[in-house]
Amino acid sequence: MKQKDTSACPVPRGKLIIIGGAENKSAEGPSKEIDKNILQEFIELCGKQPIIELITTAGSEAIEETYTEYADIFKSLGAKSTGHIHHNQRADEFDEIYERVEKANGIFFSGGDQLKLTAIYGGTELMSLIKERYIHDKLVIGGTSAGAMAMSTPMIFDGTGVEEMVAAGVKVTTGFEFLKDVCIDTHFVHRGRFVRMAQVIATNPASIGIGIEEDTAIIIHEGRSAQVVGSGVVIIIDGQHSKGSNITSFNDDKRITVRDLRVSILSKGEDFLIPDRNPPHI
Repeated sequence: MKQKDTSACPVPRGKLIIIGGAENKSAEGPSKEIDKNILQEFIELCGKQPIIELITTAGSEAIEETYTEYADIFKSLGAKSTGHIHHNQRADEFDEIYERVEKANGIFFSGGDQLKLTAIYGGTELMSLIKERYIHDKLVIGGTSAGAMAMSTPMIFDGTGVEEMVAAGVKVTTGFEFLKDVCIDTHFVHRGRFVRMAQVIATNPASIGIGIEEDTAIIIHEGRSAQVVGSGVVIIIDGQHSKGSNITSFNDDKRITVRDLRVSILSKGEDFLIPDRNPPHI
């Protein structure tokens, strides 16, 4: 088979740290921790005395408290400053924060509603700036819970309980596409989300599903190389060779069937490579 020409597709110089939610928010600092916690990993990836911008837009309650909690933790872990970005509606421009984003060493998306994030920032010049800096300028982007789920495409935004067991009962849209052909789900073991991820992969078999447990994260280098950190596990679901799905029977209210999914369970220190199944193109 002819080798792929990927010369037109730049390798990101930045890094992603994608967190499964409910991360350890101990503010004791690295000297008092036996193992580095995930937020310490984020700050260290950003460099010495980094400038952080915290985006709390996914949240709808206790916004100031969320900002203060993270700002205090980031400061205790060595951050120089933490700015606060929050919007409740889409705007044509976000001029007031462009300069701050250009100076930041790290951007962190907190939890809440991932659909709110993509609806407000998707397709904006602000998101283009963040992506450009991630690709060309070593920007580190972190996200937890909803902030993590928004980084991928496809992106789950609804479907739990009985809904996730019904064929096509899980609702999916386009995320920010920091990772393409990858679906991220969070709180994965704690909230029993395996079936809904299997649904997404049944409808998008070129994609892989990465389910991240609480207080656990993956760090992405060069766009595809991943390493697991934190106290839990990461579950990878691959449907490339799956068959026997009834996912197209969505009008019959049938429970989902998918055969021959490939599943891996990875813990702290394990590495994996995200597949590159679709040729890069404009």
